[in-house]
Amino acid sequence: MIKAVAEKKTPETPALVKRIGKTSYIVNVHFSDTARETVADKLKRIIVSDDELRK
Repeated sequence: MIKAVAEKKTPETPALVKRIGKTSYIVNVHFSDTARETVADKLKRIIVSDDELRK
């Protein structure tokens, strides 16, 4: 059995925890200071791209 080791994070670092069955998944979130597109722009690009692939 593999156990995840928690890293030391600053209080500002957001993390999501999702439990599926007996397994907990910890997702740490980070943001780039040099990103050139917003989250909304990125989501729109992903949705449009997915829609084009389905046609």
